Amino acid sequence: MLRKILLLAGLVGLIGIQKPATADVVAYPLVYDIDDQPFEGYVARNEGFGDDQPVVLLVHDWDGLNRYEKMRANMLSTQGYTVLALDLYGQGVRPENVAESQAESGKLYGDRQLMRERLQAGLEVAKQLEGVDPEKVAIMGYCFGGSAVLEMARSGADLDGFISFHGGLALPEGQDYSETTGSVLVLHGSADPVSPIAEVAALATDLNEAGVTYDMEIYGGGLHSFTKWDSSDYDPQADLKSWDELLEFLKTVF
Repeated sequence: MLRKILLLAGLVGLIGIQKPATADVVAYPLVYDIDDQPFEGYVARNEGFGDDQPVVLLVHDWDGLNRYEKMRANMLSTQGYTVLALDLYGQGVRPENVAESQAESGKLYGDRQLMRERLQAGLEVAKQLEGVDPEKVAIMGYCFGGSAVLEMARSGADLDGFISFHGGLALPEGQDYSETTGSVLVLHGSADPVSPIAEVAALATDLNEAGVTYDMEIYGGGLHSFTKWDSSDYDPQADLKSWDELLEFLKTVF
């Protein structure tokens, strides 16, 4: 069901009370099919910015598309982007514990072609959304989603930007970044035990060798899930800084 979310974009005056401005964010679930299997994504856009909005694809963590990604999509839509939070697992497939998350993410880590097909299918859906500019598209993701973003970059997908928040950085066997077309932004914690700093350095070498335009922001002492609000790894300063880096990067690539 279509629903509207009113987000305050103004401030109450110090002297007297002024009517605050509002952001007219429209958000709704979107079901789409891939090879006759239903997937349920989530769209958020601020209609106050009109048509021809750039598109940002958002890829979920290993526990599937949930409240966190939806809130991030809402936040980003207030900046004038239409956001499609993708579903890489399938409608109704929402892991509820670590074992289920490992199993679902493992299916795609183990079948990179299937991961690419689902990402590409989501891209095609996004390009057909109402009021968007299909020539202006970027993709971002968290943890597992960050790994998927880099997979999309290596696939040669014609996107303007690829943004990985504390994603898996290791290069799969037989792959490289020679087909990457857009700019890459890596936002990573220096103390990440899942993708340690040695993998950050290796990724930089891989991107250098492929001639990819990229930037990296490393947050000193940051652990793996530093942007995830319900994680013991959460780092509020790194979260805010990385969000600002995201917004600046999107302005640059679009």
